[in-house]
Amino acid sequence: MLKYVIPAAAVLGLIAFSARTETPAFSAAPYEAQSEAAVMGWHLSREGAMAKLAYGVANSDQLALMLTCEPGERAAVVYGSVQPDTPALISAASTPSEVDPLSGAIAARLPLNDPSLRKLARDGQMNVEGDAGKFSLAATKAEQRAVGEFLAYCANGVA
Repeated sequence: MLKYVIPAAAVLGLIAFSARTETPAFSAAPYEAQSEAAVMGWHLSREGAMAKLAYGVANSDQLALMLTCEPGERAAVVYGSVQPDTPALISAASTPSEVDPLSGAIAARLPLNDPSLRKLARDGQMNVEGDAGKFSLAATKAEQRAVGEFLAYCANGVA
């Protein structure tokens, strides 16, 4: 009889343990932490000689705005669903331009000395315009340093 009672008690114990609504190993906290990690912000990366400054979710294709350049260029190529709200943005119609790999739209160019880029590096704000209208993208102090590195790299290849 004991050989049936002990395994049955063990099985009932396992069932009771797994039926608990929230165990430390399976709490909702890891999911919440993951969703908080998906916050949009400014990110700097490089692919070969090309530098990329993007506003979006890190390590994903969720981007609102991306600027790219190579050392020595005087302008950055602008991609995305929003664009800097500045009269210095050179429209695609006036220059040979590239196609945005994310949206298929034709990219524009923005001079590196444009006040909107300088304001982003200095004050942590860039005014942009998109389908949702005009608004501002903010940058933290660390992101402001990344913007400064992007501008320095584009201008002369030094980060």
